[in-house]
Amino acid sequence: MKVTVVGAGNVGATCADVLAYREIVNEVVIVDIKEGVAEGKALDIWQKAPINTYDTRTVGSTNDYSKTKDSDVVVITSGLPRKPGMSRDDLIQTNAGIVKQVTESIIAQSPEAIIIIVSNPLDVMTYQAHITSKLPRTKVIGMAGILDTARYRAFLAEALNVSPKDIQAVLMGGHGDTMVPLPRYTTVGGIPVTELIEADKLEAIVDRTKKGGGELVKLMGTSAWYAPGSAAAQMVEAIVKDQRRVFPVCMQLQGEYGIDNCYLGVPVILGKNGVEKVIELQLNDDEMKLLKDSEGHVREVMAVLDRLNG
Repeated sequence: MKVTVVGAGNVGATCADVLAYREIVNEVVIVDIKEGVAEGKALDIWQKAPINTYDTRTVGSTNDYSKTKDSDVVVITSGLPRKPGMSRDDLIQTNAGIVKQVTESIIAQSPEAIIIIVSNPLDVMTYQAHITSKLPRTKVIGMAGILDTARYRAFLAEALNVSPKDIQAVLMGGHGDTMVPLPRYTTVGGIPVTELIEADKLEAIVDRTKKGGGELVKLMGTSAWYAPGSAAAQMVEAIVKDQRRVFPVCMQLQGEYGIDNCYLGVPVILGKNGVEKVIELQLNDDEMKLLKDSEGHVREVMAVLDRLNG
């Protein structure tokens, strides 16, 4: 099995490193636009193979997509972070152009690949990759839900002083402040979390989760990379090993939850064909209202892309 990671920045390099270290695939190709960076990071990861005892080969390439040929899965992390003075529309225009170009280059070499988007703004970049690739919606998906639920579960584990391994959670909607954590579907060792923590503390954790990315930017001056890179690698593993894991992922909805042609995070079964099944939860009125609010926000951003694409 072969996986390509486009973008050799912190997130892409972390994803490639986790894929190699865990021996999820035989070969990982890292592609970047900056001369020598992908080659250097690929070489560095390969040189620690004798230390960490794995066999996965890592190969780097500066803008040569021929090395990505016949990839089973492609993770796209390319794009610029939002800079001071840059509007949301500016960021969308810049990153949509990058994601479009990368997607075209990938499809030319690996027309059957499953594409995982990590680039921001996540929901609308998934939209851009989907319309560019012309692949089925089940094969172009965005990584956000796994990262967001991981943050939510980590905060809960800290508050309850329990292992994060025992916490399971579902989260829906857009990536950002309008995401929809679902405490009703959150359990600790099978016990509903609402039985273990006070409502006000749980609400504070939900709020912190929504702003989790911003908290890290304030601390470090840049976006997170360990958790996002690992989350993308976990999606790759579920696909290449056909694990049929239940994960929240961003994808185009076609009538699920009463929503049509909008890119939102929903729980799915993830396997060798990408999204094997969309899981429709029986949301209550409050939960559905939050999801509809999130839909409205994502549609606004999608409209910006539509306008830019003419």
